[in-house]
Amino acid sequence: MATVLDVLVKGGPVMVPIMGCSVLTIATALERALFWTKLLRREDQVVSEVLDASRQDLSKAAEIAAQSQDLPIGRFLLAPLRLKQPSPETFRLAMETVGDRELVKMRKGDKLLETVVAIAPLLGLLGTVTGLIATFSNLNIGGGGSGEQASAAAAGIGEALITTAAGMVVAILALLIFRVLVTLQAQQVDYFSDAGNELELIYRQYWHEPTTLANDPAHRGEFIGSSDRL
Repeated sequence: MATVLDVLVKGGPVMVPIMGCSVLTIATALERALFWTKLLRREDQVVSEVLDASRQDLSKAAEIAAQSQDLPIGRFLLAPLRLKQPSPETFRLAMETVGDRELVKMRKGDKLLETVVAIAPLLGLLGTVTGLIATFSNLNIGGGGSGEQASAAAAGIGEALITTAAGMVVAILALLIFRVLVTLQAQQVDYFSDAGNELELIYRQYWHEPTTLANDPAHRGEFIGSSDRL
């Protein structure tokens, strides 16, 4: 620990915002890790239960989805199921509206990570410049120079190298975390689409189309005519 603190101190004042960026990056990574672990562990079970129940009873399916409102997929599936006899177009619109809102929430932290990726190398470069300035200011070219001046110049060079390395490490870490989150988000877009399409198909096949045919006068007349012939 002492060695790490010594390195940070040798990095100069620019290390303060660089360390702030690293703390924000790690905090975002931990928060997103908890979010995605909870979501990925439960969403398959929720989707399976809701789809199975929707073939038998829409109210039961809505109840199962309501119990999982702490998950984005639960809120996504609940949105159309809570409607009263919607048309297929309204059914799909309800899912799309909630789906867009949930996907926006899944992108939480992306802007922060993008900012860190852009700023951390620049802070490292700033530390490099300030370190070189300190180095040249402590050089006595042509004057021989003392041991103290040589030590001060070496400290300036060390500051320049440390801040450059620190800025690059923080930026690389933030970029890796950001790319993992983007990959997970893209997978969720496909997953939401597949689950939504399956739920809409079940609604059309098991609930909307039978009701439409039963209420169609032409269909009822055809059924009555066939009964009279019998």
